Amino acid sequence: MAKSLPPLTWFRAFEAAARNLSFTAAADEIGMTQSAVSQHVKALESRLGVALFIRKARGLALTDDGRKLIPQVASALGTLTAASRIFETGTTQNLLTVATSVSVAEWIIAPRLRTFTDRHPDIRLRFLSTIWPDDFKSVNADVEIPFGTFKQFGKNATLLEPNGLVAIKSATLDGDLHALPLIEAVGTSAGWENWPSAKKHGLIPHIYVDSFDAALNMAFHGNGVALVSEVLAHSALASDQLVVASDFIAPCEEGYYVQANAQNPTAMLFRDWLFEQEKMPANN
Repeated sequence: MAKSLPPLTWFRAFEAAARNLSFTAAADEIGMTQSAVSQHVKALESRLGVALFIRKARGLALTDDGRKLIPQVASALGTLTAASRIFETGTTQNLLTVATSVSVAEWIIAPRLRTFTDRHPDIRLRFLSTIWPDDFKSVNADVEIPFGTFKQFGKNATLLEPNGLVAIKSATLDGDLHALPLIEAVGTSAGWENWPSAKKHGLIPHIYVDSFDAALNMAFHGNGVALVSEVLAHSALASDQLVVASDFIAPCEEGYYVQANAQNPTAMLFRDWLFEQEKMPANN
């Protein structure tokens, strides 16, 4: 039998306390007593078997375990809040929910989205941020854009292309791969160890991040050379603020796969629009 989840009130108390770094402020915000918030957090810590806060005389500090937990809890509570607000606005008609990573939302969708909203002004959009394949199992979206392999998603989805890995850096940053820090996004099967010149000269990453979005931003701010998805790099390169650091493009087993509810005409409109954008420059 699956282990039951801790009560929602425990997570709510933890999230408010983590955001305010104070049991008292959290209690005022969510309408509980300070004692109740403290007890809920202690109960959650006991249930999880870890300490989530360091109690100080003048407030709280998150432990490493607390910092690991808070993004997931905040995201889950945000999803529940968004779900309830749909009904507060009175209708779900023409509301399209798209689940995707921040990387895709920021570097592929956002630079071009106005072309979709101008074309379909009656369609309302809601974007849910997800990262790992398992995250998509917990959301109910009309369009999903997970990152993974053909074996995971290919039979029921279409790959966003091009799908190689490219090395990019700030246009203001002088130097080549051998002289600059290397930036790598973890979570893919390919990295700098697969890059011929890096492998030949024994170069290793200096900066690790957990998403291509973070890698792109690191490169944008001149922190080194980032290895990122080719399809994500298109908008960044179109801005002329980022440039390729090497002409080589490395193959990558994983990619972004678009899955749309075929029974939902609005979802199919968005899917078709997205693939149109592969062939068009971003609006900068």
